Amino acid sequence: MAFIEVKNLSYAYGGEGDSPVYALNNLSFEIEKGEYVAILGHNGSGKSTFAKLLTMVIDDYDYLSGNIYVDGVDILSEDISEDEIFELRKRVGMVFQNPDNQLVATVVEEDVAFGPENLGIERSEIRRRVDEALQTVGMTKYAKHEPHRLSGGQKQRVAIAGIIAMMPECMIFDESTAMLDPMGRREVISTVEKLNRESGITTINITHYMDEAARADRIIVFNNGSVILKGTPKEVFAQSEIMRAAGLDLPQCIDLAEKLKKNGVALKGDITNPYQCAEAVAAALKDK
Repeated sequence: MAFIEVKNLSYAYGGEGDSPVYALNNLSFEIEKGEYVAILGHNGSGKSTFAKLLTMVIDDYDYLSGNIYVDGVDILSEDISEDEIFELRKRVGMVFQNPDNQLVATVVEEDVAFGPENLGIERSEIRRRVDEALQTVGMTKYAKHEPHRLSGGQKQRVAIAGIIAMMPECMIFDESTAMLDPMGRREVISTVEKLNRESGITTINITHYMDEAARADRIIVFNNGSVILKGTPKEVFAQSEIMRAAGLDLPQCIDLAEKLKKNGVALKGDITNPYQCAEAVAAALKDK
């Protein structure tokens, strides 16, 4: 059984007297334990709504059908207990877009300790978790700093450390690099990949940066609340017409390969990252 299993999920927003507006339409897909999945889609495609349902941030189920299973437990079931909800919220953590909205304390290490303290963790264990979390994200030397004096990328890494300290099995990054400069994005994505690779944390990166998505194990593409593509980065980005019709760009490497092909230079192999692309270009030029 997959760690996360989505079955025929539909969800709509709608106020009193209004017709419901469906944000999600019959979604079905699976995410395996330890997998790194990128979710793509234009604004309004349903990505964030799905993330909020998965983390149980949304609790208004007037226009909801289908199921989300986390390790076999249907988190949308009317029969789910408060104890089960509490346990599930510990297992799935989310990092949001704006780092300033996630920091609650005036000292970095106190901010990281906030989550474990609310879980009732013993003080000595909190100390250990805070130290390990800060080390994992490369922020140990900033433990005594004031968060508001940090850069955007550093703040986001502190926010990630706060989630790590609660020891989740799955982390969702909801456009977590959208407000960062290129250096900050690299810092955060490097941390995300390290968590997935070294700690085995199931990772869902909701992003509109194609080059970030190209680094994932698998990509799921949303459009108007439905899944229109899913597969490896190579498989998904090969469907360039579908991607563009959904209002999405392609990674720079894929875009370059398409332009070269139109001019009689075909690149061979997987070219979803810059290193592969450079090797393929060099090989193509050598063959010429």
